[in-house]
Amino acid sequence: MPSFDAVLEPDNVEIRNALDQAAKEIGNRFDFKGSSAKAESAEKGKEIIVYGDSDFQIEQVTEIVLNKLAKRNVDIRFLDRTAKVEKIGGDKVKQKIVIKTGVDSDTAKKIQSAIKASKMKVQAAIQGDIVRITGGKRDDLQAAIALLKSEIKDQPLSFTNFRD
Repeated sequence: MPSFDAVLEPDNVEIRNALDQAAKEIGNRFDFKGSSAKAESAEKGKEIIVYGDSDFQIEQVTEIVLNKLAKRNVDIRFLDRTAKVEKIGGDKVKQKIVIKTGVDSDTAKKIQSAIKASKMKVQAAIQGDIVRITGGKRDDLQAAIALLKSEIKDQPLSFTNFRD
């Protein structure tokens, strides 16, 4: 039976390259000389930690990181920037930016309900952090992909493991 997986999977190599480029730019900028401004990967690539001397500097460093990610075609919807800025001693601050991987349960339920509401001849099954869509014909699956691209705009879904 033909099927595919709807997944949320960023390109970790491109994220690492973007962070390296951002670190190089931060090191070269005059307004960051002598400050603790930097951005680095943590938790085995699952989050980015941005350091600075003030909230304003954190925003500047974050903007540099986002620009470098955009230039490397990494969708910034993978980033969860809701964490608060924390003081880490003296006048230094840091902020965690979580990199989303895997389809969370709310998004998986949205995908499942969108497929059911469309009345297509396909089924969606939640399997951990992926959603497997199966159907009788390849054309139905392609229509399901088009539907999900139009319905789920807040998540950068990708479609993998297409089987005939």
